[in-house]
Amino acid sequence: MSVQVKPRQSNTLFTALVAVVTLLGAIAMAVVLVLSGAPTALAVGSILAALPVAPLVLCYLWLDRYEPEPRGLLALGLGWGAFVATSTALVLQIIGSHALHKPESFSGIVLAPLTEEAAKGFFILLLLWFRRSELDGVLDGIVYAGMVGIGFAFTENILYLSAAFTGDEFHAGGIGGAVALFVIRGVFSPFAHPLFTAFTGIGIGLAVTSRSVAVRVLAPIVGYLVAVAAHASWNGSAFLGGGSGFIKTYAFLMVPAFIFLIVLAVWARAQEGTLLTKALNDCARRGFINSAEVPWLVRLPARRQARAYALRVGGKPAKQIMAEYQQAAVELGFLHYRYLKGTAPADFEARGQGFVERMVQLRPRLIWPGTQLVVSRVENPQ
Repeated sequence: MSVQVKPRQSNTLFTALVAVVTLLGAIAMAVVLVLSGAPTALAVGSILAALPVAPLVLCYLWLDRYEPEPRGLLALGLGWGAFVATSTALVLQIIGSHALHKPESFSGIVLAPLTEEAAKGFFILLLLWFRRSELDGVLDGIVYAGMVGIGFAFTENILYLSAAFTGDEFHAGGIGGAVALFVIRGVFSPFAHPLFTAFTGIGIGLAVTSRSVAVRVLAPIVGYLVAVAAHASWNGSAFLGGGSGFIKTYAFLMVPAFIFLIVLAVWARAQEGTLLTKALNDCARRGFINSAEVPWLVRLPARRQARAYALRVGGKPAKQIMAEYQQAAVELGFLHYRYLKGTAPADFEARGQGFVERMVQLRPRLIWPGTQLVVSRVENPQ
């Protein structure tokens, strides 16, 4: 049984909206894929495009361990990137190309970054509008942006790899051509789209955690513009110096930017541990939890140890109870931190009460490692 909090109408509206739009996008992209290549080319393109997906998703799940985001929302992000963002950007680029009568380089350097980053980033904006409680800061913005970017890259890679397999008047095609392109897109730069969209996610994450009206308005805009600039630089390098521009951009822009993103994400995750400790200690002072529980709720190795001990002593039900309790406590901690900072969502009282009540229900059945914690005295504060 998962933590139950009274659902809000906006949650249902968000899920329904995204599901319907994703379905329409999937139908549109299915038509595009069918018309773009032969069955064999599509099969080869799909298989190669799928190879980087799982490793990339696992990297983002590793970052998202302190307060794991709902798997359903992460899946919606993947679907949005794969179907909605790709189909929307494709339509906008076709319209823009016909209306402006510009060369291919203009489409690649200007239209593609503007439309693709807008289409991808719009999912995170929808989260901000409808599911703001799921966004606690920069790391959440990076994680959701990563999922959208991975989905987008997957579908885009199918198109490119299928075309490489088919070949044209300048390229022989075949499996060799598809694999050669896969090495460039799937091995050396699989992080490109997640990286670009991460800047939009960072901007929205900063907006969520700030009490400044200027930051709330400007941070998402600046994040989007940085995403567009990085994307434009990457695309533009393909038109410079017959390939040398691409290599230089990769070495001196993409790799440093990727390293910066990794450092920022790891730092943000470490900060989550610090703020979670602060928030839960304050929760203990207010009587929501026992202070002796805090180390078992904050430190990731201690969480695993507590679940393993519960499994060994009480079996799978005890492990599940411990996992649910830890998750509810972590959700309460992050929500309480936002309350302390003055950026809590409007429904924080109802959500916080729901987490506390669930913890009270689970507490008598907890099996803690080592010394048994005296938690029965902790009651549900009103």
